[in-house]
Amino acid sequence: MNAQIQNALQQLDQVILGKQTVLRQLFACVLAGGHVLLEDVPGVGKTTLAHGVAAVLGLNYRRVQFTNDMLPSDLLGVSIYRPNEGKFEFHPGPVFHNFLLADEINRASPKLQSALLEAMEERQVSVDGKTYRLPKPFLVVATQNPVEQLGTFPLPESQLDRFMMRLSMGYPSAEAEKQLYFQGDRRPTLPQLQAVCDAETLAQWMQQVAEVKVSQAAADYVFRLVEATRQPGRFVLGLSPRAGLAVVSAAKAWAFMQGRAHVLPDDVKAVWVPVANHRVQAVQQQQSSEMLLKDLLDHVAVAWGKAAAG
Repeated sequence: MNAQIQNALQQLDQVILGKQTVLRQLFACVLAGGHVLLEDVPGVGKTTLAHGVAAVLGLNYRRVQFTNDMLPSDLLGVSIYRPNEGKFEFHPGPVFHNFLLADEINRASPKLQSALLEAMEERQVSVDGKTYRLPKPFLVVATQNPVEQLGTFPLPESQLDRFMMRLSMGYPSAEAEKQLYFQGDRRPTLPQLQAVCDAETLAQWMQQVAEVKVSQAAADYVFRLVEATRQPGRFVLGLSPRAGLAVVSAAKAWAFMQGRAHVLPDDVKAVWVPVANHRVQAVQQQQSSEMLLKDLLDHVAVAWGKAAAG
């Protein structure tokens, strides 16, 4: 594994106890240039995780607490008229940071959600007819509480699709939780985190991830998985080609993190569920889409030859 990324993950392991898999999946998403939806109950460390990731990556970070009375201009920025100069001056909003934590995105009005998701997709914002580029890289980690529905605006499927991954931290393991109570709240340790890179280095890593090779065998395996979601009986709708491309991008990032320049079946398997789980809905409500997606990994043939690394 890339030594700097390994260092970053080791530091975060000390802050977010017992969540190595989620940390690695989140890093893969960042390296692939994707945005993350963290869906979890309050108090399990979503905000701490986002803050920690921004700190170790050396990115300028901003947290925005979304509410139903927030306006798009509160997020994007506003043009203020300067009478002395006879012109408008643009004051950028919090979206003009490398790393944006959109806390409780489902509390924002559809209009504000739409403004954020357009910024995520286009990497630019339009205010008063002028277009402003967002900093590179631009990454959004959005959180939402799946249980609380009162006063919320659930994200439509088309907008959920803009997130590369949906991750859930869940409650800590028994050992990690005991350790947490013994050591105390981990948030005060955040300022001690050491940045392993900066925005420029991260952009270089992203470029290297884009150059990771995907063999025909790897592409065929992703296709078989995606096609399996379209078979009748499992999901209401199968995965789109955009979802398949997201699986490929995330698998390339996972391979890069393992120090490889080509994708293996294990890379695809490692990212398959978090990339796909928010884009599908089980036909039978008592079944979870996550379990059905894991089941596909057991039943879809890998069929990977020696040429797979080529």
